[in-house]
Amino acid sequence: LYSADTLFIHDTQQLTQALDHPTNAKVLKLLPSVYQGNFVIRHPIEIIGENGVIIDAAHKGDALRIKSAHVTLSDLEIRNWGDDLTAMNAGIFIEDGANHVVIKDNRLSGDTTGIWLARTEGARILRNKVQGNPAIRSTDRGNGIHLSNARYAEVIGNEVWHARDGLYIISSQHNLLKDNYLHDVRYGVHYMYSHSNEVIGNRAERTRAGYALMQSRTLTVRDNVTYDSQDYGILLNFITASTLENNQIARVQQHASRDAEGAYGKGFFVYNSTQNSIRGNTVQEAQIGIHLTAGSEDNRVSGNAFLYNHTQVKYVATRQQEWSENGAGNYWSNYLGWDMNNDQIGDTPFEPNDHIDRLLWLYPQAKLLMDSPAILLLRWVQRMFPILKSQGVQDSYPLMTHLPTTAPGKLL
Repeated sequence: LYSADTLFIHDTQQLTQALDHPTNAKVLKLLPSVYQGNFVIRHPIEIIGENGVIIDAAHKGDALRIKSAHVTLSDLEIRNWGDDLTAMNAGIFIEDGANHVVIKDNRLSGDTTGIWLARTEGARILRNKVQGNPAIRSTDRGNGIHLSNARYAEVIGNEVWHARDGLYIISSQHNLLKDNYLHDVRYGVHYMYSHSNEVIGNRAERTRAGYALMQSRTLTVRDNVTYDSQDYGILLNFITASTLENNQIARVQQHASRDAEGAYGKGFFVYNSTQNSIRGNTVQEAQIGIHLTAGSEDNRVSGNAFLYNHTQVKYVATRQQEWSENGAGNYWSNYLGWDMNNDQIGDTPFEPNDHIDRLLWLYPQAKLLMDSPAILLLRWVQRMFPILKSQGVQDSYPLMTHLPTTAPGKLL
C-alpha cells in the first residue's frame, strides 16, 4: 500500500533521526511501539500511525511541535505532555507560519491543551478525540482545541471532554467549526475577539455554557444543539451583526446546591449585544428562556419556539421591542390567545413581562405575594389602562404552532 516514498519507523531513535535528518521520504509510517520524547517536525511530511502507536511525552513540554507547513498527522495516540499552562504545553502545538497542516483521527489525553494552533492558516483538524484530566480543577486544565490568530481553519468532527473549554477561539477570523461533540467541559465553544466565523451543527452537553460568544461580530451560529447546561445555553456578550438560527437549547438549570439569588439557567443570555438576528431557535425547559440586558436592543427575534420555560423572557431595558417580522412572531407555550380566522397567528399580542415582573426582579422576596389580591388588582389595572404599561417585549403576531428544528440530535 506504500511506495518508495514511505519510510517505516520502528522506535524512538528512528523517529528522531527521520525528523532531524530528513530524507526523500514523504511518509513516515510508525509501527506499533511507544515513542517517548518531545518530537519537533521541521519539514513537510505525513506521519501515519498503525494501531498500537503511542507518542508519550513523559509529562514534559509538547508531545509534537510542528514548525513546517504541509504536515499531516493521523492515527496517533498522544499522551502525557507537560502540564505548564504558562509555557503553553500541548499535545500538538502548531507554530506561527506552519500553514495547511492536517491533524486527523488522532487520540489525545493530557492535562493541558490538546491541539494548539498559533498564527496559522488553512489548518484542518478532523475527527480527533481529546480527553482532559477530570482530577484537575476545571480552570487549571487546558482547552481541547485552541485557535489563536488562526485563519481559514476547519475544525470538523472532533470530540472533546474533561478539558477546560472544548473549542477556544481568540483573535481568529474566517474559521469553520462543524459537527463537533463537546461534553463535560466548562464552555463547549468559547469565542473571544473573533469575527466572520461559522459554528454549524455542533453538539454540547453538560457544560456551564454550551456556546459562550464574547466580543465578536459577524458570526454565523446555526444548527447547533446544547442541553443540560448550568448557566447558559448560548451566551452573547458584546456580539454584533451575527446570525443565530435553528439552534436547539434545552434543560438549562442551575444546580440546587448553587443557591445564589439571580443564578438561574438561561437559554439565551444576551448582554450588551445588538443588531443580531435570532431566528428559528428552540428553547425549552430553561429557568429563563431568554434574558436581555445592558442595552441589548435592536435585535431581530422571530420564528423561535419558547417551550415550557419557567420564565419565558427577562428583559431589562428602556425601549419597547417588537419581536416579529413580516407579520410572523414566535411560538410561546404559555400564550393564551386565540386564532379566530385560523391563519396560525394569534389574534392578540403576547407580552411576556409587565410591571409586576420588574417588581419581582428588583425585590425577589415579593414572590410570596404572587397570588395575593393586591398583585391581581395591579395586573388588572395594567390591562385596563395601557398607558401605565411599562416598556418591554411585545410579539404582535405570536405563532399558534411551531415546526420542529432540523438541527442534528434534535430534542423535540
